[in-house]
Amino acid sequence: MIILKDIKKSFGQLEVLKGINLTIEDSKIVSIVGASGAGKTTLLQIAGTLLKADSGEVNIGGVDASRLSGKKLAEFRNKNIGFVFQFHHLLPEFTALENVCIPALIGGKNQKETEKRALELLKFLNLSERVSHKPKELSGGEQQRVAIARSLINDPEVIFADEPSGNLDSKNREELHTLLFNLRDTFKKTFVIVTHDENFAAMSDRIIKIKDGIIED
Repeated sequence: MIILKDIKKSFGQLEVLKGINLTIEDSKIVSIVGASGAGKTTLLQIAGTLLKADSGEVNIGGVDASRLSGKKLAEFRNKNIGFVFQFHHLLPEFTALENVCIPALIGGKNQKETEKRALELLKFLNLSERVSHKPKELSGGEQQRVAIARSLINDPEVIFADEPSGNLDSKNREELHTLLFNLRDTFKKTFVIVTHDENFAAMSDRIIKIKDGIIED
């Protein structure tokens, strides 16, 4: 479970988040929607511990992550949180398999066991024939599926995604949306997703609408 309490964040004189209170249950797909500049990505980054709030509490799985810093925060993030971004952020010099393995190896896990797990994830994502390909040899949809496998390699409690289908064509976008629901059902993961896609948001377990830095009912 994710619990955000009275989250506030400003950039200079601009107050972006004005006291966000939010509880997200396990094994759900939650869409965060709202106009550009409403605070969606800022909220996602704070919930994902990538950005510090000015005040408030971020509790993930019973841990107050807002009190962690430095190495302890990095270790917590590595073990408990996965990320998927619009532009994949795969390392171009590494293969699909190697990209998926990186977070686990950073976390000190056994390489052989990590590679076995990565191959299982890539197979589930229909990428068995692409494990040795580098990002430039993959389509946009394939790159995003590699990024999703990477987000799952450490078996995190929650995956945060910022416009994961925003850079895909309509066919790959629909396939990705279907995949996310399959992942929720198969791996019982929580997905918190910033999206402008109204159709995907409508299929979500829950829609959170942000307007002017607050949650609209």
